[in-house]
Amino acid sequence: MARSIRTRSAPSLLRPLVAALLAALPATALPAQKPARLPLDNYTLPNGLQVILAEDHTAPVVAVDVTYHVGSRDESPGRTGFAHLFEHMMFQGSAHVKKGEHMAMLEAAGSAGYNGSTIEDRTNYYEPLPSNRLNLGLWLEADRMRSLAVTDENFSNQREAVKEERRLRVDNQPYTKILYEEGYKAIDSAGCYPYSHSIIGSMDDLNAATTADVQQFFKLYYAPNNATLVVTGDFQPAEAKKLIAQYFGDIPRAPTPPAVSCQPRYDAGARRERVQDTKATLPAVMKYYTIPAYDSPDYPALELLGTIVGRGASSRLNRSLAREQKVALTSQTFVNLFGPRRGPGAFVVFAIANKGIAIDTVEARLDDQIAKLAGGITDEELARAKSSWRASAIRERSQAVTLAAAIQRANLFLGDPNSLDADFDRYAAVTADDVKRVAAKYLHPENSYTFIDSAEAK
Repeated sequence: MARSIRTRSAPSLLRPLVAALLAALPATALPAQKPARLPLDNYTLPNGLQVILAEDHTAPVVAVDVTYHVGSRDESPGRTGFAHLFEHMMFQGSAHVKKGEHMAMLEAAGSAGYNGSTIEDRTNYYEPLPSNRLNLGLWLEADRMRSLAVTDENFSNQREAVKEERRLRVDNQPYTKILYEEGYKAIDSAGCYPYSHSIIGSMDDLNAATTADVQQFFKLYYAPNNATLVVTGDFQPAEAKKLIAQYFGDIPRAPTPPAVSCQPRYDAGARRERVQDTKATLPAVMKYYTIPAYDSPDYPALELLGTIVGRGASSRLNRSLAREQKVALTSQTFVNLFGPRRGPGAFVVFAIANKGIAIDTVEARLDDQIAKLAGGITDEELARAKSSWRASAIRERSQAVTLAAAIQRANLFLGDPNSLDADFDRYAAVTADDVKRVAAKYLHPENSYTFIDSAEAK
């Protein structure tokens, strides 16, 4: 989720869902080769801050990305929504930056794409800048890490901003409540609470929270020893290291956050639920299948399977349910809605019924398509899915800010920033038999949670 001003982050809940569902995702063809190995300078300051530098003088821009290893998974019962709240709070001023000045300074320096985002496993803040203003990006991030203004006033007004965001983007949009909140029921809360509640959290929990509660959360999780700083683009390493040591070096470390406990289940039994959606004009069916973490050997095959089944005009669901049978207005798959996870995730299959078509008919046709995966996929389908993944991965490297995010992803979810290069081998190695195997292993009724979005029941 992203803050309510200048919201641009890709995994954010602030992107309207329907636009994402209806957008066709092209399977861009690219040569089979992978990019040249990305040289990284990876080191850690004495206070625990991990620093990763990726120098590239292609364009006179730099990007600063600070990722805190905290997300909704680190929240406890009765204290949900704190990670997303701080995505907003971090723009409310610090010791040397007044409220609103953080954004004003970045814009005056020529930054047009700064933002923050929150998912289950991390919260990040990033700013692309002209290369001669690297010092500004580093100084601003260090100042709020050191001295964020967590006051009664800021907490109160940002809590209201979160409520408004919820009303605008979740409560008043069709199909969003099931996808963004109800879908977490697919993860067993008894064995894995961290991944069984939504990112936006409970409004009751936020209403019950005190300023002291959120101050304690900030002191524990928004510390250098729980963060990674990535700098990419047109900079001189010696100068960057000097600035980083100067701005971040004396920020005190905090106690190590408690470990997250999760014992996921992949065979909890077939579950069903019918939900009335007062905002939807057509009924929909959504099936959630629990899948393993991003670093699992099965994950690349599952992600490619998601493309084959329901992403883009050539996907099986779009071709069969929408174009040929005409029972669905649109259909799509999501492999983790907001991004990778270090714990169990969700393979989501979604379809909106065409006007006049019973939702039971849509579900039956959806089940038929999933059952057909037992027969395997074609080499052409796999090649197209790999090409689409590779195109996206190469595009990530074309801009400093998206490259920084990709490095953070590899570092946090694969345990090593150099895994960004290894990911190309991981996905290239997937075979049709691998895709068939993971479909049988995870996309079966005993591992499913089905939601019927009953717009027709109004």
